Amino acid sequence: MGTARKDIHNSDVPALCRACEARHRGICGALEPEQLIRLNRFTKQQSIEAGRELQPTGEEVHRYSNILQGVVKLTKLLADGRQQIVGLQFAPDFTGRPFREQSELIADAATDVRICSFPKQVLEELIEESPELEHKLHEQALAELDEAREWMLTLGRKNASEKVASFLHMIASHINPDLDMHEGPVRFELPLKRSDIADFLGLTIETVSRQITRLRKSGVIEVENNRTVIVPDIERLERACEQDS
Repeated sequence: MGTARKDIHNSDVPALCRACEARHRGICGALEPEQLIRLNRFTKQQSIEAGRELQPTGEEVHRYSNILQGVVKLTKLLADGRQQIVGLQFAPDFTGRPFREQSELIADAATDVRICSFPKQVLEELIEESPELEHKLHEQALAELDEAREWMLTLGRKNASEKVASFLHMIASHINPDLDMHEGPVRFELPLKRSDIADFLGLTIETVSRQITRLRKSGVIEVENNRTVIVPDIERLERACEQDS
């Protein structure tokens, strides 16, 4: 199969990439050191405050990004101005749709976010010459499709308590990628305001608050400072996703 793939931990990899905690699970893990060097010439890391746009809808796309830290909210804008949250992205997700001229979604920083961005043209050239990079992007797209289908089930068939539990479990599993092997309490910050959670789940703010209180009183979760959630037993939260607890 030709020359063996170089160890991506070696000194050929740019220093910025070696220090990137998202690289090993993100799309850049599919690149050879020389490709990383090429991409690194054009990359730009930046911090974006919560509430700011990463990419408005309808505008021409010039750069793509990897999320290094934080949560990005994807929103679809209707013709009459109404908006609907249609997804969340976490580190080390790739944001953008290669080979598409315009974005059809608004990408906002749900929390403070740190990203690594690169020119559209450079990445698309790398996709055309790297089957592994194309495969990695395909994998992420399929994972997002699977999650969207699962979320259709949540929205269409689950009751309010199960919806809120499923939302909390989704956040916990993305922030803790090895959740299945995790022992002990799981702790995370809610990336959305309760009004946004209500929008995402198709519930009212009052219902979301009531169900969070219910989960807290039943011991499924603990809540600190209104935004910090502690899950003492992840299996108990998983059970709450599928039955009225």
